[in-house]
Amino acid sequence: MKKALAGKRIVIGSSRKLEELQTLIEKQGGVPLVRPLQGTVFLAEKIVEPELVEFIKQGADWVVFTTGIGLETMVKIAEKLGCKEELLSNIRGARVASRGYKTLAALKKLEITPEVIDKDGTTKGLIRVLQNFDFSGKKVMLQLHGETAQSLSHFLEERGVFVQKILPYQHITPETETVQKLCKEIQNNDCHAVCFITATQVRSLFDYARVNNLHKEIIEAFCHHVLAVAVGKVTLEALKEEGIERALVPEHERMGAMIIQLAKYYQNEITN
Repeated sequence: MKKALAGKRIVIGSSRKLEELQTLIEKQGGVPLVRPLQGTVFLAEKIVEPELVEFIKQGADWVVFTTGIGLETMVKIAEKLGCKEELLSNIRGARVASRGYKTLAALKKLEITPEVIDKDGTTKGLIRVLQNFDFSGKKVMLQLHGETAQSLSHFLEERGVFVQKILPYQHITPETETVQKLCKEIQNNDCHAVCFITATQVRSLFDYARVNNLHKEIIEAFCHHVLAVAVGKVTLEALKEEGIERALVPEHERMGAMIIQLAKYYQNEITN
């Protein structure tokens, strides 16, 4: 029986879990094309430490975590500083809000149960839930991720909240040659699908396309012969914001589930 991804050239926009994703694609008969659309740099501990120490000393009424990796990085730095327990004590003593399933999982590992959890894994979803609370005169520690979550910061600040921001890592732009190569592959129909793991990867591609006057062509390609695949709702939202309505997304927001969903999509094409 013909494999679902036989002859399909599948682009992976991530630089994480590459071996796992490549193996999944190859097992389905596909050809993985690695085109990293995002880099992540963990900020020097000396940059993060002052904000972390301030939180450990002063605490906060609320703590808001937006990524699991951000929380884990804060804990690792605190451990190196010899104040991990003080950090965890401050978190447990505050009201906790969590965005996304990875953040929730990281909190559970630390035996911390958040009071507020977003409904859909998005920053917008978290803001909707937080609207039910009174933040007047409160201090909030906000863990930011590679993007600065401006809408969440603005939401809190316009309510008169004192927001202490901690940014453990940031995203960097991908190699120009990589994005250029991918754009040509999309234009020339040299790939069948592009798998986006984060919203940042979506923006990296389309920002480059805009600057180089390729945006309309790339949109057209995704509308007709190249399939956009999103790992979850946040990434799907970013694709829709760029004008991509034809996109595949798995029910469960996992990289493996994304490839399985893609295989099912093409298997249906074979059987039909």
